[in-house]
Amino acid sequence: MRYAQFIILLALLTACGGKKKKLMHIEIPLHDNWVFSSVSDSSFHPAKIPGQVHLDLLKNQLIEEPYEADHELKLRWIEEENWIYKCTFNVGRKTYGNENIELHFEGLDTYATVYLNENKILSADNMFRSWEVDVKNQIKRGENELRIVFQSPIERNRTKVESNPYLLPSGNETSEIETKVSSFTRKAAFHFGWDWCPRFVTAGIWRPVKLVTWNKVRIKNICTTTLSVNREVAKMRTLIDLEVSETGTYEILLKQKTSIVDLVEGSNQIVHNFDIHKPQMWWPNGHGDAYLYEQRVRVRLDKKVLDDVTDTYGIRTVELINEPDSIGTSFYFKVNGKPIFMKGANYIPQDLFQGRVTEGKYDTLIAAVKEANMNMLRVWGGGIYEEDYFYDLCDKNGILVWQDFMFANSLYPDNESFKENIAEEVKANIIRLSGHPCIALWCGNNEIEVAWKNWGWQEQFDYSSKDSTKIWNNYQDIFHDLIPSVVEEFSPHIDYTTTSPLSNWGNPENFNHSSMHYWGVWHGREPFENFEKNIGRFMVEYGFQSYPELETLKTVLPDSCLSLESPMIRIRQKSYIGNGLIKKHIEQYFDTPVNFEEFVQLSQETQAKGLRMALETHLASQPHCMGTLFWQLNDCWPGPSWSVIDYYGNKKTAYTEVKEAFRE
Repeated sequence: MRYAQFIILLALLTACGGKKKKLMHIEIPLHDNWVFSSVSDSSFHPAKIPGQVHLDLLKNQLIEEPYEADHELKLRWIEEENWIYKCTFNVGRKTYGNENIELHFEGLDTYATVYLNENKILSADNMFRSWEVDVKNQIKRGENELRIVFQSPIERNRTKVESNPYLLPSGNETSEIETKVSSFTRKAAFHFGWDWCPRFVTAGIWRPVKLVTWNKVRIKNICTTTLSVNREVAKMRTLIDLEVSETGTYEILLKQKTSIVDLVEGSNQIVHNFDIHKPQMWWPNGHGDAYLYEQRVRVRLDKKVLDDVTDTYGIRTVELINEPDSIGTSFYFKVNGKPIFMKGANYIPQDLFQGRVTEGKYDTLIAAVKEANMNMLRVWGGGIYEEDYFYDLCDKNGILVWQDFMFANSLYPDNESFKENIAEEVKANIIRLSGHPCIALWCGNNEIEVAWKNWGWQEQFDYSSKDSTKIWNNYQDIFHDLIPSVVEEFSPHIDYTTTSPLSNWGNPENFNHSSMHYWGVWHGREPFENFEKNIGRFMVEYGFQSYPELETLKTVLPDSCLSLESPMIRIRQKSYIGNGLIKKHIEQYFDTPVNFEEFVQLSQETQAKGLRMALETHLASQPHCMGTLFWQLNDCWPGPSWSVIDYYGNKKTAYTEVKEAFRE
């Protein structure tokens, strides 16, 4: 696990996030008094922050529910518009008197120009980054106006697409989209569509906006990690990142000791090593308790506490073993020195409109994951870096997280500014997430390398030999050099793999090597029995579609549209072979359905049969196979997909089969 590299202090001290339970610097949410309008319309309407423009249009009855009927197509105009959001807020005497006043934007989607009192303070260009702006000299005592102009990603990147010397694959965007900009846009790829979701290219303030004030010193991050552990003692390290505006001698108070330190203006890093005797370990679900400790850090000057933060941590080690062995190439995880078979699923965002995803929905979904005896989720690379609350729940419930970086099924432009943006994105999310004991692995991307080598992109896009060399070198630069260098600098205690899968299912020998996405069943139109013949070392993706229950469909479609022949159903089915393949497999194992309702039910029973065959085979094939993550756990809208839990949280028939298979 390369623990010696923890001596690289600057990188590690800023590298750990986690939920801060207590703080003394002041954070004032700026979520009230917002209004919005399109740039082409002077009419402003109330807006809910955090949120997205589609939700604000819906709440003001300017559009109909996006998920109903064929509204996906009727609302395509929204992605072409530019939008303005603005609010006023008051700064009182006490707040204004603080030494440091900053605006923190935790998520702007995506191309945003921010003005405070008509002064431009920020140009944002990445949905996945947060932004902090010192506004002490721009803010006023009394009323202030904050205005954010969002430019359409289509408008912003159309020229870049057209002027690029060659087309770039955007695997999520369907053929009828004339200008595919998702490769150029650091934004959730599934917003541009996928084979299980519609296209809604959102815009807006999707995560909180805060006014942050502090004096002399602010604790930016604390992170406690395990250096080594045995039954008698755990050797731990707490890394503290401080922002200081006044040089001086301060006291750093931890649970274990108090230190007197000299801090200088700017960024300061403190390291604290300590032992825990008779440690209580953090274990994945099914292997023991996911025990969490607390670490409290206070900063004091002249006996006055300036900041106070408490964070949780777990005592555990996680190591990916991906190396040659007697079979081929291993791929498995050791947790606390013990090889553990990973049982789980691929997780996608719970909604295209993140403003709809409440803490209660996270609670319900992670409870279902634990109930199904899973111990790992893969946060897939075409969605979002999830909310802090998601990772907190995984920490508490012993659910390890395979964390993709947000790159999937596409190629990306070869220019330095784009790569610099990527580097900042990766760094920021490592800083936010790597302190969570649930994080088991960083993964560079989803399916890009296997696509380049096996999907025929070179012929499809008519790349010359020179173009192909340049494209592949750019891929390697991003995923073999840039991202792993950031991981190595800021998170050496968590392993990295460049891509998933590392082996392609088209060659039988490849099932002896590393990670595998097996899509012979479905895309290869193979029978379920082939699940029992094609077993990889770690099965990261595989699955079969089904429909959600009829009542789920009735929430978004009239009864008259509930048939396979209905144009509305055809629009909702995003897979190019979906309905026909489901029907074929139903008829192989059951009688031909007599109506749509029976088709829906039998689709679920068919999916359940396929997943049961796959799971039982994978579990029985240990140690050749040491992990199985089926595609997919959940849905982001009501429609047919590979999920075992639908958009409304209803558990499909396959969920019970998963639960029973994983009970072992």
